[in-house]
Amino acid sequence: MTTPAARPERGRTAGPPAGQVRGRSGGVGRSTSNAAEAVSDDLRRGAGQVLDRRRRIAGLSLASIGALGAVAAYQNGLIRHLPEPPLPLLDADAVDASGEAYQELKAPDASLGILNSAVTLVLAGLGNRRRASERPWIPLALAAKVGLDAAGGLFLTAEQVSKHRRLCSWCLAAAAASVAMVPQVLPEARIALSALRGGGR
Repeated sequence: MTTPAARPERGRTAGPPAGQVRGRSGGVGRSTSNAAEAVSDDLRRGAGQVLDRRRRIAGLSLASIGALGAVAAYQNGLIRHLPEPPLPLLDADAVDASGEAYQELKAPDASLGILNSAVTLVLAGLGNRRRASERPWIPLALAAKVGLDAAGGLFLTAEQVSKHRRLCSWCLAAAAASVAMVPQVLPEARIALSALRGGGR
């Protein structure tokens, strides 16, 4: 079994090893553990395709949150207008002001979308590099969620076209991010399935 110090590192690591910045024992707040420090080092400093894909999923989740954040600002009345490129069919103001956009829970759908993307972000970062074999339910849950999110994004795009004959580019960006996550989750999900079947890794 490899030790944290022996793990391969990225060409450009993000910050020092977690063990070097461990807080003082007995202070106020949370404690640490070897498992938590392993997650920190893997996500920030570890190399490998599985970790790279998880980083892409995290990045796409944050991109989706950013796009939906602009829509949520409009839907909550914080801004008066959502700018769009000067292209035909694009009209975020009309699409995101519609009653359909407030139907679920009678709340702005972009706010719900941000919450949904935040769950994906948590799942992308949950666990160390060996989670597919040690806790296979995590990558399987992530894959199932990403698949449902991609289908939901395509459905909402079709709703915009069929009901409004208009599109919201901000919403399209969030939907595209969901679709782009699909190929990123599949390899780790296959490892997890193999672990569940007793194949391990």
